[in-house]
Amino acid sequence: MDWSLLLKALGLMLVIEGISPFISPFSWKKLILKMATTPNHKLRIYGLISMLAGLLLIYVAHA
Repeated sequence: MDWSLLLKALGLMLVIEGISPFISPFSWKKLILKMATTPNHKLRIYGLISMLAGLLLIYVAHA
């Protein structure tokens, strides 16, 4: 496994995660507060969908 590729992927993830609070911190706070009141089962479903979409993108890019 190429560790530099893993570090690049993690770095890109952090950049993407940081865009929203940097551009619009007020909206980001509202979203976080809304997520805090979202039931756990819905958050798990959103997380699963996100992971599956990510795996699909990796599969398509690798093929």
